[in-house]
Amino acid sequence: MSIPAPTGPLVTRDTLVGRLRDLGVRPGDILLVHSSLSSLGWVCGGAVAVVQGLLGALGPKGTLVVPTQSGDLSDPALWSRPPVPEQWWGTIRATMPAYDPLVTPALGVGVVPETVRTWPGALRSAHPQTSFAAVGPRAAEIVEGHASDCRLGERSPLARLEALGARVLLLGAGYGTCTCFHLAEYRIPSPLVKVGRPGPAGWEEVTDVSISSDRFDELGHDFERDVPVVVRGRVGAADVRLFPVADAVAYAQRWLALHRSREDEI
Repeated sequence: MSIPAPTGPLVTRDTLVGRLRDLGVRPGDILLVHSSLSSLGWVCGGAVAVVQGLLGALGPKGTLVVPTQSGDLSDPALWSRPPVPEQWWGTIRATMPAYDPLVTPALGVGVVPETVRTWPGALRSAHPQTSFAAVGPRAAEIVEGHASDCRLGERSPLARLEALGARVLLLGAGYGTCTCFHLAEYRIPSPLVKVGRPGPAGWEEVTDVSISSDRFDELGHDFERDVPVVVRGRVGAADVRLFPVADAVAYAQRWLALHRSREDEI
């Protein structure tokens, strides 16, 4: 059986640098990147070339930030993709390895964040489920102090990124992946939940704000329609969006307060 030839477009490190600069990425920027490698086309060098391109566009004074979540470090009672038998739950809770920022892989966020996580000089935040990794001169400032009971709120890297004037780059990824919208959930009335996970001393539970990315695609569509700050373009075959974290969080706070209050009344 013959193997079909790869389809393009052909994307290289230099392609990425050039297109990102055309979109408005500037040397010295701080970028929170959500990405889909497969959406770009045929990338010469794969995820390594993508990270090189991002760092090349940012220059030595810029800082690259990615989500390096590890949602598998969670209560097996809540797993659904796939679920595990209930009789396994106790054993899983007792034996699941605790989070180690140097070892625990990123899960469910794509190969580019995992590549950043292991990049020379990368730093990673301390939260065992919703960490971020960063490369660049502002990396330590962004990832330090990520509180263990604050997944994506005021004591997470998201609030630091907002304060530092960072921008979000959706590189072939949709608004459903946009983590900065979660920061808005901490600024509106939101229920609290118990979050289970492995800890250094065994299984533990903490109380945190309930978070959900349901309807983030709809939220992003309305944000893009209503706030003229989103720069759109293409890199390879991928749709790309670039916008300030602060504008996205402010809009999400208004949008979620309105739409979720309506849902609560139904």
